[in-house]
Amino acid sequence: QVQVVESGGGLVQPGGSLRLSCEVSRMILSINYMGWYRQAPGKQRELVATIAVSGTTSLSDSVKGRFTISRDNAKNTVYLQMDNLKPEDTAVYYCKAYYDRTNYWGQGTQVTVSS
Repeated sequence: QVQVVESGGGLVQPGGSLRLSCEVSRMILSINYMGWYRQAPGKQRELVATIAVSGTTSLSDSVKGRFTISRDNAKNTVYLQMDNLKPEDTAVYYCKAYYDRTNYWGQGTQVTVSS
């Protein structure tokens, strides 16, 4: 089993930055891949970014050039650096760990982009 805990959300003005953190309870290099998802009110949850155990990353088209996903193996933590935030980035952001053919989700962290 894997415990997943997100942190770092908050209120930020358009054009601002936030860094989300996702800490897992297992050695992160044992987890097949980690992903950040988001869900805005009235919308389906969507994939934002992933990082595989190999270190390969991917980003959705809507955040390319603005968001970066990275990993600190010593801290068993994945980060989502979000720059040049837009109001449409407002959502609850969830972290997912895919381990042993099972998805483990965090509780989510709210990101609100508003002036």
